[in-house]
Amino acid sequence: MAGSKLDPIDRMILAELQADGRMTNVELAKRVGISAPPCLRRVRTLEEGGYIRGYHADINTRELGFEVQVFAMVRLHSQAEPDLSAFEARCKAWPLVRECHMLNGEIDFILKCVSPDLPTFQSFLTDQLTAAENVASVKTSLVIRCAKDEPGLPFEVLEERLSRSA
Repeated sequence: MAGSKLDPIDRMILAELQADGRMTNVELAKRVGISAPPCLRRVRTLEEGGYIRGYHADINTRELGFEVQVFAMVRLHSQAEPDLSAFEARCKAWPLVRECHMLNGEIDFILKCVSPDLPTFQSFLTDQLTAAENVASVKTSLVIRCAKDEPGLPFEVLEERLSRSA
């Protein structure tokens, strides 16, 4: 299990930073019960090891005028690896696409898109997404409201699994 490579202090550091990535190293060290210099070394090691990919602000999209959120389910004509990679590259270039996940089953990709309004999304949908090479079909679902949007992972589940396997 990947999480077992880290000791409990490393996992506590990750959990604390996931909850508040802006806290000072001194505050983080206090929360996890170690002094500041080794805490900073551990954070740097976690960053270099790829456990921490970056630090981000949680932006309220609606406050900035992005009123529309849509999930687009995309089916491709071909699922050959070069075609999948080409579609993924195209998704990375589209600003309205915020997440792109390849799925198994009837749908090849699900895209999370944001837009300031429906006409802007409709233009993207018709001019770019459905017109993209290899796209067979697109089904969209407009988000009415979000009941939960919690980034990261549930550290309590990881700790429970690790305690059972120890």
